[in-house]
Amino acid sequence: MFNALNNWVMDSKSWWALALSALALELTALYFQYGMGLEPCIMCIYQRVAIFGILFAGLVGALANNSIIGRLIAFLSWGVGAIWGLLIAREHVEMQSNADSLFFSCDIVPNFPQWLPLHEWIPALFEATGDCGEISWSFLGYSMPQWMIVVYAVYSVLLILFLASHLISMVSNNKS
Repeated sequence: MFNALNNWVMDSKSWWALALSALALELTALYFQYGMGLEPCIMCIYQRVAIFGILFAGLVGALANNSIIGRLIAFLSWGVGAIWGLLIAREHVEMQSNADSLFFSCDIVPNFPQWLPLHEWIPALFEATGDCGEISWSFLGYSMPQWMIVVYAVYSVLLILFLASHLISMVSNNKS
């Protein structure tokens, strides 16, 4: 099993699949925002950035999967995007569950680094205009951040499987 998964790591098609899945999620978010008129909150914007991290990982992996440094950058980007996104989505669900509480509120302006003010550079993608506590969309009884927990959990599990298979393969090849 690990050998088969490692073959996927070494194949640029799997990295393109990762990038395309993230791109599909980004396009879906833009449809929700501009097609359906749902306003993204700050937590939505942070989750959007996490998905862009996964998209970046897929692109790096697809273009540089033959390089160990390229794979390292791709795996690191994938891990940061998936795990950070999962944590943000969980916090967002908690905010929605406690929307009436004074202890849960979200910022109005994203907390991006000064050297990377995405909300100023590309406001159409990264400007937060919605309320974190508002549930404006649901599917099968689950809100958007609840579905994003599922998405990030899947990305995280796949990351663990692919990274473990790659590391096991590298170790076994060095022993031979």
